[in-house]
Amino acid sequence: MTSSHRDAQVPWPRSEPPALTPGSEQAEIRETIRGVLAKYSTIEQVRAAADSASGYSVDLWKRLVTDMSVTSLAVPEETGGLGYGMVELGIILEECGRALVVEPVYQHAAVGVRAMMEAGNSDLLEEVLDGTTVAAVSALTAESDDLDAHRADDEWVLTGQVRFVVGGGGADVIVVSARSPEGIALFAVSTKNASTAHDRRVVDSTRRQADISFDRASATLLVPVDRAVDAIARIQDVATLALACENTGIADALLQMTLDHVKTRHQFGRPIGSFQAIKHRLADMLIELERARSAARYAAAVHDEDPDEARLAIAVAGAVCGDAAVHVAHEAVQLHGGVGFTWEHSAHSYFRRVLGNEALQGDSRAHRARIADFLAV
Repeated sequence: MTSSHRDAQVPWPRSEPPALTPGSEQAEIRETIRGVLAKYSTIEQVRAAADSASGYSVDLWKRLVTDMSVTSLAVPEETGGLGYGMVELGIILEECGRALVVEPVYQHAAVGVRAMMEAGNSDLLEEVLDGTTVAAVSALTAESDDLDAHRADDEWVLTGQVRFVVGGGGADVIVVSARSPEGIALFAVSTKNASTAHDRRVVDSTRRQADISFDRASATLLVPVDRAVDAIARIQDVATLALACENTGIADALLQMTLDHVKTRHQFGRPIGSFQAIKHRLADMLIELERARSAARYAAAVHDEDPDEARLAIAVAGAVCGDAAVHVAHEAVQLHGGVGFTWEHSAHSYFRRVLGNEALQGDSRAHRARIADFLAV
């Protein structure tokens, strides 16, 4: 492949992004969100919120929206946001993974807001940014959901079903892709217009998914046919990057949890962390964490510089961070011994989240296949 052909076909980052090196402002964001979650999102609070009617703590969600501005952080100022980017939102998502947050930060603050920004719908965007309308997104592939869209008088109506919608049961509006007479387009449809809605039984009980059916439900056109494919690709990029950041936080939490355990668990009169075999396994966990942190932060920094140039970096982050989270989760469960295999132990909840994340955006093989497509190999 010639250099000119490569530059024309592959989304190579053009330079080392300035936002790659965290500054004092990013450190303050991390410190603040970590303090909030340490107080309001302990593992006991997470499990209680996951079992509630909404699937999350409404009080904590309001706090995250009003005090931490999670919904508007990465939105340009001219659109009503604070003008930061995915670097800062990535810090929030990393800390949310670290605390196993059940509130809709991933599906709403990251993916839902991105979908509304693609639409440019000022009324819906305003409601989503202030948190009064909770959004979920089903349209994460170039293929449509199992929905048909038709014009009826002066409005669009949708008929069909969407499946595996993250947070769909607790959302007010869902962004879907549907087959219109002209082709695939993106729509927003209120869950109040659903004919049926059922929570699915999934491996990760802290992140609910739902199947929702519509029968001639009124919908708002967000992105027309001529822009839908590109919009879906950008939404999918943000979804992949968001989970990469979250997986990094999960790996961080599990490594710290395991370190604390091996320092206090004794065998043969010594902490098990003093044994050479355990040290090597902990070192491997740390290496995986640092690889994930570097990949996620680099992808976020490139995305802030130019989203279209970030697709290769995001695919790399998806693969690296997914592998890291799986590896660290396996090691954490095993190094905790028998107690780590019990459902009651917090490591088990993190392990389930890791497996659930794989199902949402694909495992590392899927991301590596995407990398191969980018590189034409």
